[in-house]
Formats: sequence, C-alpha cells, structure tokens
Amino acid sequence: MQERRVVVTGIGALTPIGNNLQEYWEGLTNGKSGAAPITLFDAANFKTQFACEVKDFNPTDFLDRKEARKLDRFCQFAMVATDEAIQNSGLDIKAINPDRAGVIWGSGIGGMSTFYNECVNFGTGNGTPRFNPFFIPKLISDIPAGHISIKYGFRGPNFTTVSACASSTNALIDAFNYIKWNKADIFIAGGSEACIYEPGIGGFNAMMALSTRNDDPKTASRPFDKDRDGFVMGEGAGAVVFEEYEHAIKRGAIIYAEVVGGGLTADAHHITAPHPEGLGASNVMRLAIEDARANVSDIDYINVHGTSTPLGDIAETKAIKTLFGEHAYNLNISSTKSMTGHLLGAAGVIESIACIMAVKNDVIPPTINHKTDDSAIDNKLNLTLNKAEKRTVNYALSNTFGFGGHNASVVFKKLENRDL
Repeated sequence: MQERRVVVTGIGALTPIGNNLQEYWEGLTNGKSGAAPITLFDAANFKTQFACEVKDFNPTDFLDRKEARKLDRFCQFAMVATDEAIQNSGLDIKAINPDRAGVIWGSGIGGMSTFYNECVNFGTGNGTPRFNPFFIPKLISDIPAGHISIKYGFRGPNFTTVSACASSTNALIDAFNYIKWNKADIFIAGGSEACIYEPGIGGFNAMMALSTRNDDPKTASRPFDKDRDGFVMGEGAGAVVFEEYEHAIKRGAIIYAEVVGGGLTADAHHITAPHPEGLGASNVMRLAIEDARANVSDIDYINVHGTSTPLGDIAETKAIKTLFGEHAYNLNISSTKSMTGHLLGAAGVIESIACIMAVKNDVIPPTINHKTDDSAIDNKLNLTLNKAEKRTVNYALSNTFGFGGHNASVVFKKLENRDL
C-alpha cells in the first residue's frame, strides 16, 4: 500500500498566553508568561497558589448557554479550539465526505471539576443520591471527540487517547497514521485539559511535582535552570486539521506544514520518574525521525517536554545528546512550558502547534526564566534561552512524556514550493 502524505491545514489554540492562534504565537515569540495566582478556587491553604490559567474565558461567548452548562470546562475548551481550527482551515463542511472525516482527541484526566463538584455535593448533602444527569457525559475523557463529531457531522474514526501528558501527541500520531494508511482524508486532532482545581493542585502537591514559588509565579516555570523546583500547571486546548495532501491541494487550502513522522515508546522504568539516561526518550525521537524518512542531521528544532522538574530536564538533554551526537549542538532546543505551564494531556498539541508555526515562520520560541546554569545540563546546547531566535526550520520535532513512562514524538516538515 502506498503511503499518503499528510499536511496541516487548520489550527486552533486556547492557551494561558493567548485565546486564539495569533495571540498564542505572539505570546510565544514575545516570551510571555501565563503564570499568575489561581482564581478558579481559593488556593490560600495549598503549597502551590498559582498556575497558568486561561484568561478572560467566558464559554457563552462561544457556546449557547444551555449547551455550555452540559460541558465540563475541558470540553468547552475543546469546542472553542476546534471551531477556530475549522474556520482557520477554510473547510466547507458540506463539501467533504463525512464518512472520510474523523476526530481523535486526547485528555489525560478529563472532567476533573465535574467529578469533584458532584462528589462534594453528595458528600455534604443528606446522603440522598442527587446527581446531575449530565454527570457522566460531562466527565468522561472521550466526550469532546463525540461532541465535535456531532457538531460537524464527521462519521469517520472517533476516539480518545489517554496516555497522561503524551495524550494529545498520541492523538496527532494516530490521526496522521489513519490518513497515511488511507482510512480517512481529514481529521480533527488535538487535546484539552482543565485540572486547576483542588484535586489537581492538591494531588500534584502531594507528589511534590509542582513549583511552590508563590512569591514570583511568572518565573516559576524555568526549565533547565539550576533553581527549578517543579512544573507549573496549565490548562487549555489545541486543535489541528490534518488533511491528505492531494485533498488539500484540490480545494486550494493554505498549508502550514507537512506531518512526516511519529514515534511511540515506553520507559518501562518507573511510574513517574524518567529513565535516568533518557533511554525511552532517545528511542522515541529516533523512531519518529526514522518514520519521517529523515536523518538526525535534518532536525533543526526540538520542542522538548522540558517540564522544569529536577530529573526530567536532565534526562531529556541526555537523550538528545545520545541520539544526535555532535548535531545536538547545531539544534535549537526550547521548552515552551516555561511560558504556558504544563497543560498535561493538552501539552503535546499546543507544543506541536509551536513547532508547526516555527516551521512556517522560521522563528524559534524561547525558553524563558533562565538565570543560572545547571552543571548537570550541557550548557553548550542551544536551549534558546530567554529570547526567540530566527533560523530556517525545515524539520521540527515535538516531545511529550507521560506518567507511566509513555513517550511520544512527532515530526513536522516545511512544505517546499515545488510541492505546491
């Protein structure tokens, strides 16, 4: 079977540093931090009192009031980001074959606030079970894919990927493969997460995974810095339209980049800690590059998982050096989590969008908040510290690694003029 080419023709983003694609990209290139004191609940008694929330979000600006009440925040985010991606793509929904269009969505946790609030209501009541009839449909992780397919009439493959922080990258890779293997022509793929609530902050605090830099939230996410003390939780969504190349050309679509490879591995090491030598990380990058039929020397930019945790940042840079050898010093590397925080299951898609836009615009977004080098991290690597850099980006790779040892990497390529 001849493999088909897959391109990106639409993008939507709802993030802590911008509520649409243009705002998000401007926030990335300007080194904007999305961290601030938590407003979604009273965090005064928590070790961590800040996060990267989506700002000025009113679901009824986008959704009917009655419909919005039926959706958890993570699903509201999904619908808004998808609507932007569809509009951005210029797709005429009535002109496509709905049986050849699908949705694959990723979320690591799903409707946390719905689950928490319903349980609190029950626990503080008189014991009589009174639950919202939308309780289950609001909380299940797969519900955004269902709502998206219903809204747009897409009757092709429809499911959700759950692999912790690698969830939405898994969704992108699956969508890429389905089109490549001629199972569909168009996919909405992406992910969303909304866990900035008592259980989310409290649970990660209990694991000592979050930064506690309450006196200076904007600089708390500092990947690769000697004084990093954990990640900053974020929320939001990203959506992309993946389309078969000839299908996109035929309708005159604007093409952002080509999707050329994906890799999936497991660390098989520990439920939360990375392999100390980055074994799974180096393997997954190698597989993604091989799938792209590229060489390690072709890669120009890596958007790393880079969570700002003591162990993770070291292991990932070791993995890069192991795989890329001397070419590691020719790469631009950056962690956009320094600006957005860590969007958990939605991290992969918004970081893939950063890669896609880097390929399109030949600009590398920075790793902000770096002040002090860590002797355990090779300071000869170009970590694109504190300021965006211009360079030609022909190939970009995005890494995401999840609790449980799940690793996913995806490769994007600049579409050459001769291809159009």
